[in-house]
Amino acid sequence: MLNKHPVQDLVEPIIDGLGFEVVRIMTIGTKNPTLQIMIERKDRKDLIVDDCATVSRAISEVLDENDPIEGEYSLEVSSPGLDRPLTKAEHFQRFAGYEAKLETVREVDGRKRFKGRVVSIDGQNNVHFEMDGTEYVIPFEDVSKAKLILTDELLDKYAAEHPEVEL
Repeated sequence: MLNKHPVQDLVEPIIDGLGFEVVRIMTIGTKNPTLQIMIERKDRKDLIVDDCATVSRAISEVLDENDPIEGEYSLEVSSPGLDRPLTKAEHFQRFAGYEAKLETVREVDGRKRFKGRVVSIDGQNNVHFEMDGTEYVIPFEDVSKAKLILTDELLDKYAAEHPEVEL
């Protein structure tokens, strides 16, 4: 799927050691870029601001030492949010049944953009995706971008998993 960001090998072991998982790393902008690192807790509990601050402090030192981004940049550590990107095969299994947008690097049945429902991911790493009553089988390595769509169904799932939060 997505290409690995140049800083991923530097920061992922640190983030992993703190009990978090990298969801996505990307650089936003060119003049004053922001290095955006989306994380989630391995225990799947809600990410809080202190978690992001802990990760930010822990990786800042290694980023400063190795200087992987030329010039000045801002570091942003955040949660992926409810309408999160799907960047790993496991995400497609975990969010099976939910609506998503998906883009591919090459055409699948004459198209590169899909908006529908994640069905599953199979043992051969193919994403099964339903759109307009048709199921598409898309090799995971051909997925260039995928993101959940914020729906009432997704909000209901979150509310059921987090009864302490009022939506």
